[in-house]
Amino acid sequence: MSTETDESGGEPEALDEDALRARVEELDDRLAELEAATGDEQKKMTIVATKGSFDMAYPPLILASTAAAFGWEVVVFHTFWGLDILHEEKSKNLKLSAVGNPNMPMPNALAALPGMDSMATKMMQKRIDENGTATIEELIELSLESGVDLQACQMTIELMEYDEDDFYDGVTTGVGAATALQHMAESDVQLLV
Repeated sequence: MSTETDESGGEPEALDEDALRARVEELDDRLAELEAATGDEQKKMTIVATKGSFDMAYPPLILASTAAAFGWEVVVFHTFWGLDILHEEKSKNLKLSAVGNPNMPMPNALAALPGMDSMATKMMQKRIDENGTATIEELIELSLESGVDLQACQMTIELMEYDEDDFYDGVTTGVGAATALQHMAESDVQLLV
């Protein structure tokens, strides 16, 4: 039980039940005022995924699933090659480009040789497996389970001649640029990946 020091500096007195209730009510009121002042709105994030290479599938999915774990409302709008991340068949065959990648430990002339993208992809997949990092498919599943809205750009679906049934279950298809822009305008964080 809480105690207060009496004004004479003597022994602390135990708070009576009524005083304790009044103190709790006072603290509740102050907490409500603080919450109202800081706002208790849910944060929003929009990510636009435009690249569909193996290494570029990870950033939007990791950021989205992490933000969702913090309770954020998250939309990932996949357009152009980024749409391949959500394509059930194509997502299993994404490649890591060895050419033009500044972190590849080989010159571009060597990286341009036939089979180098496949070799680079296999090396990265091996590293991912050894590290216990989630696969792209697992990150898609985690994102969807966490409430992330994975959106497929309708114009790109038509441009690439994909069918809406080609995408993972739970992916939102038929989303246009206007809808994506509206969510971006309402978001606290907007990222282009």
